[in-house]
Amino acid sequence: MSDTPVTKRKGSLLVQDARTIKRNRAEKRFQMYGIAAISIGMLMLVILLTTIIARGTGAFQQTFITLNVPLLAEKLDKKGNRDLADIKKVSTFGYAPLMQAAFEAKVAELGIETDLKPKKMAALLSKDAAAQLRNFVLENTDLIGETVEFQFLAQSRVDGYLKQRVTRDSIAKDKNINATQLDLVDALVASGHVVKKFNLDFIIGSDASDARPEAAGMGTAMMGSFFMMLVVLSLALPIGVAASIYLEEFAPKNWITDIIEVNISNLAAVPSIVFGILGLAVFINYMHLPNSAPLVGGLVLTLMTLPTIIITTRASLKSVPPSIRDAALGVGASKMQSVFHHVLPLAAPGILTGTIIGLAQALGETAPLLLIGMVGFIASNPPETIAEGLMSPNSAMPAQIYEWAKRADPAFYERAWGGIIILLVFLITMNAIAVLLRRRFERRW
Repeated sequence: MSDTPVTKRKGSLLVQDARTIKRNRAEKRFQMYGIAAISIGMLMLVILLTTIIARGTGAFQQTFITLNVPLLAEKLDKKGNRDLADIKKVSTFGYAPLMQAAFEAKVAELGIETDLKPKKMAALLSKDAAAQLRNFVLENTDLIGETVEFQFLAQSRVDGYLKQRVTRDSIAKDKNINATQLDLVDALVASGHVVKKFNLDFIIGSDASDARPEAAGMGTAMMGSFFMMLVVLSLALPIGVAASIYLEEFAPKNWITDIIEVNISNLAAVPSIVFGILGLAVFINYMHLPNSAPLVGGLVLTLMTLPTIIITTRASLKSVPPSIRDAALGVGASKMQSVFHHVLPLAAPGILTGTIIGLAQALGETAPLLLIGMVGFIASNPPETIAEGLMSPNSAMPAQIYEWAKRADPAFYERAWGGIIILLVFLITMNAIAVLLRRRFERRW
């Protein structure tokens, strides 16, 4: 029997003493600190999302001007033989007079009084309009000689004016537009021939030059990101899972595996720009792979994603109870059979979740892509084969956003915010898929 004296509590158990009151107050303060931290975090998230949506939704709407353009045969097909080779000889400069005449006719038809010359009227159109008209004619040579209605993109200043990004005061020293042209825009808006509507080309189109920001789109950059993700998924998943299975289930526990595990953990914390420098030195300078190719970008992102996949896969394998392995071995299964037939299926939800999170992380990386030359540029036709998509120069969504954000025209800045919305949709979708896969395949024991 112990001789230690027992300290008797003074007072009733139903009444809190000073020490208990102090402890309870400290606990409530801690809870309040936690609630305040969560509230601040949620507030910052709401502010961020509100800012992105408010500044980026304008990129999905664009201003269009409706004109009836006469496709004069004497201008477009001088020989009159409808030979495509002869029609192609007419450059975009040859289509400019047709649009000027169409604009002048539209103004006269509507009875709008203006001192603008036809050339100044047509300056309200995007510089991409002539190329749009030429491409249409080349695809529909049978319509030469007729008058066709077109909806042309308006230039960025007109679009900014309707979106209240450009004001009459701000164009005082602007060489691209003047107050008289804005008067004409107001008249055309009132007549319904200048409208804002959803711009699908922003999603499926390609980048554009500084002279025509209204024609820039994310489509080509999305294709570049898609081909890069194909490379990452094809390499990072099998290599990462195989390395994880070996280290967790088969590798002997010695100083060599300890060094490997430490280095894998360290690689997960290495800044992404370091992987970009590595990719530039190895894949481009040493292996002479094409510059700006999605294949090179995918290889760089594979190196960056592998540590994340290995760490999450090992955590998933560790979460499987040892009793599963012991039971499989007890009924005569080999070590490999116990791993591939029992442990791996149970760890699959965690492996898939880690892989998708790693892919989402790679999708949003910018720094390593800039170092290997995957910056925004004017792209052409979509690739016809997977090999062409992997080897042809391209951009990626985060690199395209960066390129737009540093350009001078405010229209590009608006598109940068719109590109962020598209990128966030991809990231949220990938994370949602990860959650659904985990809940769908998760097994409890």
